[in-house]
Amino acid sequence: MKKLSVVIPAFNEVETIEKVLGRVADAPLPADVELEIVVVDDASTDGTQAKLEELAASGAPAFKLVQHERNQGKGAALRSGFAAAQGDFVLVQDADLEYHPRDYPVLLQPLLEEDADVVYGSRFLGGPHRVLFFWHFQGNKLLTLMSNMLTDLNLSDMETGYKVFRKEVLDNLTLHSNRFAIEPEMTAKVAKQQVRIFEVPISYSGRTYAEGKKIGWKDGVAAVWAILRYNLFD
Repeated sequence: MKKLSVVIPAFNEVETIEKVLGRVADAPLPADVELEIVVVDDASTDGTQAKLEELAASGAPAFKLVQHERNQGKGAALRSGFAAAQGDFVLVQDADLEYHPRDYPVLLQPLLEEDADVVYGSRFLGGPHRVLFFWHFQGNKLLTLMSNMLTDLNLSDMETGYKVFRKEVLDNLTLHSNRFAIEPEMTAKVAKQQVRIFEVPISYSGRTYAEGKKIGWKDGVAAVWAILRYNLFD
């Protein structure tokens, strides 16, 4: 029996967190994979914290709750979640509704078949996706190209929110980024380990800023610096 730890970093997602937890709990996992859910509340101010405490008390679904006293960012929340996870595999699940747990079997297959150590779910390999934001798309492609040039990988979607790791791979990573630069940092450090990386197509239902999307152009600039820093200097 293998265990999958799903780490959910959450900040001001009161409108979506209960539905996300329900989707994760109902994910179509193989019979020989058990589920562990770890939620990290990054000092939310919109009622997410109270909602999570209510859900944790109900036990439906069961999950570990880690709470930050001050807001630190997605990267810091992931580090806390990774430290609490006890599974053989660790999967990152955003707390919005952009990524759907119905894709877990596709993400897990290369790991369960022992072909991969890390799996990236790509939004750009032909899976169904909501049509939004031309310039975000171009920005993602540019950041992926820059990352690939320095890691010598041929990823199509470095910035994807769906990444799955063997726990021992994560345990060998020393991560520093507090915000969204965690994505290029993880990629740079995984590439340096020379582990087996697979990419699989996933569905994607992006949301607008009015619907709660948080990443902006400043995070793009930070990602460029992270690509350079963690590939060339760190």
